Amino acid sequence: MHARLVRSAAAVAVAAAGTLTWVPTASAEPSEPTPLASAAPAETPAPDAGSVEITAKDTAGDVLPGAVFLLLDSAGQEAGRGQSDAQGKLTFPDLAPGVYRLKQTATGSPLHEVVADQDVIVTPGNATRLAITDPFKAAKVLLRAKDDKTGKLLPGATVNIGTGTSTLLTLTTGAKGTASGELPVSSRRTQFWVKEIKAPAGYDLYKPTKTFTAGPGAPVTVTVTNAKTATNPQPDPSDKPTHKPTHSPSSPGKPSSGTGGATPHVSGIHTPDVDSSSVAATPVGNSTPKAPTGSLAHTGADATPWLIGGTAVLIAAGGGALLLTRRSRTDGHADGDSTES
Repeated sequence: MHARLVRSAAAVAVAAAGTLTWVPTASAEPSEPTPLASAAPAETPAPDAGSVEITAKDTAGDVLPGAVFLLLDSAGQEAGRGQSDAQGKLTFPDLAPGVYRLKQTATGSPLHEVVADQDVIVTPGNATRLAITDPFKAAKVLLRAKDDKTGKLLPGATVNIGTGTSTLLTLTTGAKGTASGELPVSSRRTQFWVKEIKAPAGYDLYKPTKTFTAGPGAPVTVTVTNAKTATNPQPDPSDKPTHKPTHSPSSPGKPSSGTGGATPHVSGIHTPDVDSSSVAATPVGNSTPKAPTGSLAHTGADATPWLIGGTAVLIAAGGGALLLTRRSRTDGHADGDSTES
């Protein structure tokens, strides 16, 4: 009896539960909500984005992996940062159109230099492609000029350094005999030539053209050697002769050129001609007749024969006059003697 009552109660409960489950209620919400009038409008689509694609290489054409770049927008805010891959490539995607500033902060190689900053323009839906070429670091050149015998460093040597037909650097050694500079290189091993164009004072020019090899950022020393200019030995001005020069004896009747009081005979100086009539009128005691006023010098002739001839005429005239005087006196004495007899 008791078991039947329990089963009847369970059945009533199940029936009651089923009734509660399936009976619809008046407060049930509709399956689709009604849109509210105050809902925000949908956002407008953004314009098409652009991108920047970079390829990093060096001046020899080799790609540069590990090169680091920074991209800044027009407000100076960072818009992207990255480094090139094994193929030297780097991409900045999803960029709003506008002008950007690209900076290279590292080359990824100890042999290269970073490039200068540059502006990049991004256009809607397009990829802006850039080829970045990093130059090699310059080689550091030390020039020395030396004496070829003693090795002494010499100032004042000037050389040109270049490659091919181009002169890239001109150096002049200073007071210490050295000079330094930076030599641009275009590959990992570049061959250069050096030629001296001005020698140090007192030295001959080093004429051969030398060659050498330099690498990026590596120091290299270039040496030119100069020989002293050959000079003829000059006599020492302090050396004086220990004997006096001797003079040849003078000819008889001519003044000696070695005596202090005599006037030496100088070739090329001529005595003016003397007219024979003026010689005859000159007194016998004056052995040096004077040329009459207004007479002209006889060019190219020696006056000595004329003087000798004039003297001979005077002597002959004087002798003749003396002979005539004596003969007159003799004749006078003879006449007197004949009168007295």
